[in-house]
Amino acid sequence: MNRGLTRATGLELRRADGGASTRRRRRTQDRQPGDRLVRSPVFVLCSVRSGSTLLRVLLDSHSRIHAPQELHLRDLAVRVKTDYAAKALGEIGLDDERLRFLLWDRLLHRELAAARKDILVNKTPNDVFIVDLLTRCWPDARFIYLLRHPGAIARSRQATRPQDSHDRNARMVLRYGNAIEEARAAHPGVTVRYEELTIDPRAATQRICSFLGVPWEPAMLEYGRFDHGRMKPGLGDWKDKIKSGEIQPAEPPPPVDEIHPSLHELCAAWGYAPAPAVQPAS
Repeated sequence: MNRGLTRATGLELRRADGGASTRRRRRTQDRQPGDRLVRSPVFVLCSVRSGSTLLRVLLDSHSRIHAPQELHLRDLAVRVKTDYAAKALGEIGLDDERLRFLLWDRLLHRELAAARKDILVNKTPNDVFIVDLLTRCWPDARFIYLLRHPGAIARSRQATRPQDSHDRNARMVLRYGNAIEEARAAHPGVTVRYEELTIDPRAATQRICSFLGVPWEPAMLEYGRFDHGRMKPGLGDWKDKIKSGEIQPAEPPPPVDEIHPSLHELCAAWGYAPAPAVQPAS
């Protein structure tokens, strides 16, 4: 109609709202093209002192998997400082959370591009407290759940933080454990145990590779051949065992009477101890 009108009169019809409806649609869309450069990142959900650095370097030794040092996404945020900026960003469908997600995604993509690989596995224990945010950012995110005997976790953490009381140490382990259980109930994934990684690393890594859709590579078990970045506090484990470059046996768990009572139920939930006996009603 416009073409005919223009030929006959030189005039052209335009929408009275000046395209405002198109802008409104853009503002209300959940996702814009280019918002996610990493479509399906993988997250290792675990407690501190659970052997996650060992799992990281094993996966990072795969030719297609990049598992960088801990990135601490939970502590990376974006703040819009003025109303003018908030209004401007609102016009293109962005707010503080969406900007934060863009930052997270760009960081992961930068790591992946630098490694020249195609699967990114992020290992930071406190990711377990932001699972809902991770799935909002990446609806196709995948999860690896890493378990270890809670008593062994507590013992290892106590050795690195001797200033904490035994009660506080147990509370911290239980906090992570409960968050892991909530995530496992809500989001499917693959579960692997630290003990399994040390006893039969071939079988454990084969199962993970199957979950990720990549062929298993024997070189994964020789992680000492590859550069995995510096190992220092705040980036993962930094002890001599992980620096040895060889998979070493896990220490036996502490006896039951040395495990804090508050962790007994978690031990049972993870299959490391019999369920606590139910006392008969008096």
